[in-house]
Amino acid sequence: MSKKVLIIDDDFDLVEAMRITLEAAGFEVVDAQDGESGLAMIKSEAPNLVILDVMMSAMDEGFHVAYKIREDESIKDTPIVMLTAVGNQTGFQFDPGKDADFLPVDTFLDKPVNPKKLVDVVRENIKV
Repeated sequence: MSKKVLIIDDDFDLVEAMRITLEAAGFEVVDAQDGESGLAMIKSEAPNLVILDVMMSAMDEGFHVAYKIREDESIKDTPIVMLTAVGNQTGFQFDPGKDADFLPVDTFLDKPVNPKKLVDVVRENIKV
């Protein structure tokens, strides 16, 4: 049985590129274009991992989604890979070791993401 990945990102082209890459690597992919529908899909689809954009309809929407995932007992252990262009746009860099209290995600990836790196990070986070 393939592992399921939920991509929450409002960039349709990026979502489709990640879908093609992940499906070619044997993953099932579902997606949502905003945080609210993404949160609903986490509960209905029970993905093995979430890839979450930071900047969607609001500059920090992904942060709020990550907090809500971690606060909900039924989904709090779902691995989160935060995909962001924040570093490119603001110069701010995330470090899971230092920023875990501020932003409880498992891995940070900068956009644009290398396809091999994406697959490697997904596999690493869901122990495939």
